[in-house]
Amino acid sequence: MSMIPIKNPFVNLPGYSCFGCSPNNEYGLAMEFFEDGDSIISFWNPKNHFSGFLGVLHGGIQATLHDEIASWVVFVKLKTAGYTADLSIVYKNPVLISKGSIKLVSKLVSQEGNFATMHTELFDGSGKLCSESHARYFIVPEHIAQKKFSYPGIDAFYTSN
Repeated sequence: MSMIPIKNPFVNLPGYSCFGCSPNNEYGLAMEFFEDGDSIISFWNPKNHFSGFLGVLHGGIQATLHDEIASWVVFVKLKTAGYTADLSIVYKNPVLISKGSIKLVSKLVSQEGNFATMHTELFDGSGKLCSESHARYFIVPEHIAQKKFSYPGIDAFYTSN
């Protein structure tokens, strides 16, 4: 199975400036996403201004990366929207910015009522697992997501041929 690019349908939404995924936020992460089977994947190039201690990616930026990709699992795999209820991260190894592109892999692990839990792994440029998380999202039915969160429907996340 090959990775399918996921389109960001929020780009032209008035006021949209998400720190995690807007390509137009000059201070943000500008994350992009791919679908690969049950997983959502992102490749992200860390910049020095996101460092904490001496060339190590700041833990708060890692948390943001984990939280953001989990929300895209909700958009694409659950076909709705919601918000973070809680996020727990285990930092296993430092992420050295000098090692280059980071890979994140996230997937749904459970859904109970209005809560969905995603597990995400973050790998540094050498492929070493550096952090992993569980994000629990409160999700809403699609019609509410459309009204309150400007959710555009699942088809908007894919480029038509």
